[in-house]
Formats: sequence, structure tokens, C-alpha cells
Amino acid sequence: MDQHYQEWSENAPRGLLLIGAGISVIGQAVVLKTRRKSALSWIVLGTLGLILFNAGVAIFGEAVKHRTLYESKLGL
Repeated sequence: MDQHYQEWSENAPRGLLLIGAGISVIGQAVVLKTRRKSALSWIVLGTLGLILFNAGVAIFGEAVKHRTLYESKLGL
């Protein structure tokens, strides 16, 4: 199997999973803030959510790069 195809098939689902998890964690931080919980709790949770989201975008972007390289190799 082509290395670029394998990288794409592994990284695309991981990136999407991290993006979804990050958005969910950010949403939970928003809920904590609207319920007027301690600032530390929602700031920490929101920061963790942003880290997850940005990691997911980076991994998914890497997957898109490998898919593009795979398709350009095939001449698609």
C-alpha cells in the first residue's frame, strides 16, 4: 500500500475525532461559564478544548496533504 494513502487513512479519522472532542470540551467550558462556576474550572477546560481542537486541525491538515500527494502521484 502506498505510504501517502496509509498516512491519510490513519490521520484523517484521528484528526476528525480530535476536532469533535475539542468542540465538545469547549462547549462544556461554555456551560460552566454560563452557570457561573469558578473561573479556573472553565478556563482550564476551555484551554484543553482549544488544544484538542487545534491538534485535530493540524492532524487533519496533515492527512489532506498526504491525500493530495497520493492523488498527484496517481495523476488524478
